[in-house]
Amino acid sequence: MFKDKTLLITGGTGSFGNAVLDRFLYSDLQEIRIFSRDEKKQDDMRKKYNHSKIKFYIGDVRDFRSVSSAMHGVDYVFHAAALKQVPSCEFFPMQAVQTNVIGAENVITAALNSGVQKLIVLSTDKAVYPINVMGMSKAMMEKVMVAKSRESNHRTVLCGTRYGNVMASRGSVIPLFAEQIKAGGPITITDPNMTRFMMTLDDAVNLVIYAFKHGEPGDIFVQKSPASTIGDLAQAMKELYRSDIEIKNIGTRHGEKLYESLVTREEMLKARDLDDYYCIPADNRDLNYNKYFSEGNDKITEMVEYTSHNTTRLDIDGTKKLLLKLDSIRQDINM
Repeated sequence: MFKDKTLLITGGTGSFGNAVLDRFLYSDLQEIRIFSRDEKKQDDMRKKYNHSKIKFYIGDVRDFRSVSSAMHGVDYVFHAAALKQVPSCEFFPMQAVQTNVIGAENVITAALNSGVQKLIVLSTDKAVYPINVMGMSKAMMEKVMVAKSRESNHRTVLCGTRYGNVMASRGSVIPLFAEQIKAGGPITITDPNMTRFMMTLDDAVNLVIYAFKHGEPGDIFVQKSPASTIGDLAQAMKELYRSDIEIKNIGTRHGEKLYESLVTREEMLKARDLDDYYCIPADNRDLNYNKYFSEGNDKITEMVEYTSHNTTRLDIDGTKKLLLKLDSIRQDINM
């Protein structure tokens, strides 16, 4: 499906963009376009890869004209550009709206105008029952994608992928723990019983490829992932680094949940179980409001959401085994 095609990655200089690029660079794609606003990171990537297949576009998803310019002739889009830091989004909520909601709409509209075959938007578990601005803005992005999928006439297929914690991605806790260990500690954790999904960047790219191959308009794909408690994760890293530093509890921070959810109870009612994945199809009801008052479903109350508390739970040894898949960890401990 990718032979001689062109792929555009928005936010292509970030962790996801680099992982997607690494996987697709030696595929049958004819061209890969990296779209971002960070010229320094683009220059670093240009020197790192030094590959004629990669083309760089400086722009911002908030600027519709720059997005439209990069979209001409594109067959596939992976939209990863976003504001992802929970604290910064809390302090500057309208900035999160501008990038995560309006920016996503700009990318989708440009893709529809250019006749792109398929567009995958990147979402997060924080969009499920959101309690912080980052999650709320990503939930809105999902709703925009689903709404736009209804009017795309299937010429452009719009889909979503929803991720839990991606290990060692920018701003995640694993690089922080590694830095704290190397600095002599302590490791600071918010709540040892807090659980988080554990997913490698390779898993994340596999989910993108699965969505590109199988997605129908408005679908959101979730990969079933194991989880670890923050306490076990910290202990696993201590053991891998052969460190005896203190693990210090600092208390739950503003905007943090005890556990994360990847599929809501309401979505589980209609989700398709695809072995390693869940597919959440779009709600394609029309604006006949009478149905909302006269029709319901009593099975919703019987459903259970899919969370990091009820998924497969890794113990300390299982967490260590998963951590050893990370190049950065293996390099630090000389493996």
